[in-house]
Amino acid sequence: MGTRLTETCSPSDAQVDANGGAFLGRTGTITTPHGTIQTPAFIAVGTKATVKAVLPESIAQLGAQAVLANAYHLYLQPGPEILDAAGGLGAFMNWSGPTFTDSGGFQVMSLGSGFKKVIDMKNVDNSGPDDAVAPGKERLAHIDDDGVWFKSHLNGDRHRFSPEISMQVQHQIGADIMFAFDELTTLQNSRAYQEESLERTRLWALRCLEEHASLTSSRAAKPYQALFGVIQGAQYEDLRRKACQDLGAMPFDGYGIGGALEKENLGTIVRWCNEELPENKPRHLLGISEPDDIFTAIENGADTFDCVSPTRVARNSAFYTPFGRFNLSGARYKTDFGPLQDGCDCYTCVNYSRAYIHHLFKAKEMLSATLISIHNERFVVKMVDDARLAIESGDFFEFKAETLGRYYS
Repeated sequence: MGTRLTETCSPSDAQVDANGGAFLGRTGTITTPHGTIQTPAFIAVGTKATVKAVLPESIAQLGAQAVLANAYHLYLQPGPEILDAAGGLGAFMNWSGPTFTDSGGFQVMSLGSGFKKVIDMKNVDNSGPDDAVAPGKERLAHIDDDGVWFKSHLNGDRHRFSPEISMQVQHQIGADIMFAFDELTTLQNSRAYQEESLERTRLWALRCLEEHASLTSSRAAKPYQALFGVIQGAQYEDLRRKACQDLGAMPFDGYGIGGALEKENLGTIVRWCNEELPENKPRHLLGISEPDDIFTAIENGADTFDCVSPTRVARNSAFYTPFGRFNLSGARYKTDFGPLQDGCDCYTCVNYSRAYIHHLFKAKEMLSATLISIHNERFVVKMVDDARLAIESGDFFEFKAETLGRYYS
């Protein structure tokens, strides 16, 4: 634990009322075998042991403190035994800093239901079936109390994931921080299914802890890997609080706040969770990168975040600026010889113009994705770093108002 937001910023009664409750934001330090993470911090996503289109050296240079990879994808390709033989995820990808792996639960659900990478965060509609599948798609995943059978989205091969298998896979991948295997639900699932799923995830959490302890003992020569429990419960306050009380009493090293989060109630849901979770353990919010969401999460007690959005939108020519997100494919950039963002210190802005990157995108050159991705990652990393400094200096709310006022103007 470092500095509490309320210790330096003294929010007014009106601000507390508008937030729906006390502000729980704070700074802190997470210590791992491969270095420390100063929080709040944005964690760059390197799904398949690479941040798409960007060298690990560039990710370090732009200030990212850690990288998160995906256990599901690395299990399918190249296989966890390859990473284990290479000395773990960091050594395999030439990244010397801290690493995370998520459990693969998100991919099992989203790919298994044909929804690819998108979960609706806006519409609560549980009028349909709990086992809904995207139109025209085949269900590739089937959940039971012991685990999940799923078909590979690469070649259709059938695989089994259970809490024990997820722990085995993640131990072999060798990240500093990993997540317990959970069942991800959506805003479209019924209340009854949310309750059933929450109990399944609780039981899986206990099995993950038992297998993690066994593997830690048998692999004692390896650096210790922290295990985070994952909080589910969708939009229901009682279920979120129950999940936090149940898993908060277990010996996890930290917690991931996951599942479907209504965007308009994101801060409220994060606050529910952090009012219940142990204060001396880190909280990671899974899959968040929009500026308004990040500030809302920080002030309600989230410590770290990850999201693929900065590089995903970069591949479609979108770049972040203090005044919003713009698409470099527009004709007005053809003769614009300024940087993507005036005053930005990233490698791209220091060395390349909008006109050049516009040309690369139009010419379908891969370098366009690399250069925009570097800038976008730097933009989000720096915004969160500056928010951390603003908590320490006592002007977080002023910094938030100024940053979001410009970005959404």
